Amino acid sequence: MNFEILAPAGSMESLIAGVRSGANAVYLGGKSFNARRNAGNFDNKELYEAVKYCHSHGAKIYLTLNIVMSDDEFEQMYNEVKYALSIGVDAFIIQDIGVAKFIKEHFPQARLHGSTQMSIMTVSGVKYAEEMGFSRVVLAREMTAEEIREIRENTDIELEMFVHGALCMCVSGQCYLSSMIGSRSGNRGLCAQPCRLPFTAKGNKSETALSLKDLSLIEDLELLDGINSLKIEGRMKRPEYVSAVVTAMKNAIDGKYSAADKFTLRSIFSRSGFTDGYLKNKLGNNMFGSRQKEDVLSAKNVLKDISHNYDNENPLIRMDMSFVCKTGEKCSLTVNALGREITVEGETPQKAINKPMTAESLTQRLSKLGGTQFFAGQIDIVLDDGLILPASKINELRRTAVEKITQEPEHEVVCEPFDRINPILKNSTPYLTASFKSAKQIPDKHPFKHVFIPLNSTIEDFIDNRAGAVLPRGMFGIEKEIETKLTKLKKAGVRKVLCPNIGGYRLAKDMGFEVFGDFGLNIFNSESANLIDNPILSFELMLEQANKINAKNTGIIVYGKVPLMLTRNCPIKTSIGCYECNKKGKLTDRKGYEFPVICSDYPCVEMLNCVPIYMLDRMDEVKTDFAHFYFSTESVEEVENIILLNEKKAKPPFKYTRGLYQRGAI
Repeated sequence: MNFEILAPAGSMESLIAGVRSGANAVYLGGKSFNARRNAGNFDNKELYEAVKYCHSHGAKIYLTLNIVMSDDEFEQMYNEVKYALSIGVDAFIIQDIGVAKFIKEHFPQARLHGSTQMSIMTVSGVKYAEEMGFSRVVLAREMTAEEIREIRENTDIELEMFVHGALCMCVSGQCYLSSMIGSRSGNRGLCAQPCRLPFTAKGNKSETALSLKDLSLIEDLELLDGINSLKIEGRMKRPEYVSAVVTAMKNAIDGKYSAADKFTLRSIFSRSGFTDGYLKNKLGNNMFGSRQKEDVLSAKNVLKDISHNYDNENPLIRMDMSFVCKTGEKCSLTVNALGREITVEGETPQKAINKPMTAESLTQRLSKLGGTQFFAGQIDIVLDDGLILPASKINELRRTAVEKITQEPEHEVVCEPFDRINPILKNSTPYLTASFKSAKQIPDKHPFKHVFIPLNSTIEDFIDNRAGAVLPRGMFGIEKEIETKLTKLKKAGVRKVLCPNIGGYRLAKDMGFEVFGDFGLNIFNSESANLIDNPILSFELMLEQANKINAKNTGIIVYGKVPLMLTRNCPIKTSIGCYECNKKGKLTDRKGYEFPVICSDYPCVEMLNCVPIYMLDRMDEVKTDFAHFYFSTESVEEVENIILLNEKKAKPPFKYTRGLYQRGAI
């Protein structure tokens, strides 16, 4: 099996541990724009040293820029990308489609990898990324082996998959729980992991209904045929963890994975063990787990032993050599490694008085690469008879060759100058749009210019309400089914589609619909807003930021219990079962707040916020082109009351939140 092993590096120590243990590539973050801002991360000087170390050991290095960025952060991002390219960073891991567009336009040589936070789970999603210039996509962690195969058969782009480490309950890029509760946004790199705290569907206050076991697919590599890169989660983990997982991964690829490897992985870090439930499409209670006392204690027993894996350089890279020594000429040593070749010259040999050099003695001396990352491969010797060189000079020649071949070459950066994004402030009164979980919620009279209802609604409901279709946010394995339904709706006269992910967006647009971008696209800046038609901007923006987005026909959610999680594994079904739930499921946190859980006919469920965003009494502050109402659990009577409150610009008689429009996400 030919896989790239991709290791996490939250520090230089972890990077060295991963590379010396056999990683083919590492990914790491700078100090600002990455999804693990609480890791040690790397400043410019440290990044340079990291690149130099990785490249000298035959490993690639990928820099994470995998957060959504505001307009005023683009100049700093531009400078970071330019510097990273100048020192030889091999690729950038990107979440924000606006950032991707900007980098490709300004740095055409840059290689882009689509972050798992892009929520790519369909063929159309991969093709959208490919058309944007991505050379690799990190697939959603919730995909089954069959779904992965379908994507592999329909694209030539490189595919990357998380195969070991922490597993979020929510589809990556679609979680707003941390930001809405405490302003620490996962999409901005500061997730506080509130999902690991107690949430219950049963009333049991110790239940952790949103905590999954760690992922481990190391024993399932045969199901990942077609995946190019095996990614290890863990930029917040210690070096011993990185070394242990890389070693186990390497052993599995080489067919040497053992019970000892499995024991080490369980000991170094787990949450009641591991799961491969998504890959094998075996969802349910067995996938859930939390960090237990015995998990913590077991790690102490293995840390010291693992650290010896990377105490010293391991000879992982082959070096071929050619030594030429002729009478009256300076000797030379040519070495070939790391994909390049260099030649160094030594002294002119002397006539031997007693014992001349032999090919065997030279081969033995040149093979002494101990203490380096190299081992000797093929060694060719061209030697005239009766010559001698001091052993110290041969050793010096070998050391010089090793030093020179590991030197990082200069990297030329071809780039366009930075062009500042000019914000605009719109002054129009926004028109109103709304989405409903059911057509039964729609009043006979309403002020909405565009109305959207779920894709699985009846054709009569679409026609009667002149409604557009809302695509499901979780499109795992159902893209063809969605295409079939959209075809029928188009024949019936439906013209508008609200699209929550880039796969659905591309599919609907290619089919000729008027598309609207939903909040799940995480549109956070003017660049990304200009890539999407009629975008509903991220509700993680501050209102001032949203108002200044320089793009046509933008909107924000001004009312609604917004979804905080999208998950393929229903926590209510796992805890109490569908019968007890009766489509009225809710989770209760440790403070007693209740979060509705909404199921659908599609693969995922959504956990809503406990209170709605409410901006209807402050609509004069909203300067976007349209304002969107997100109706979920409301009855038709409650919808009518919300409409009345909007007309009166009144404060609500129920608990609400301004969300992040005032306080912002950090």
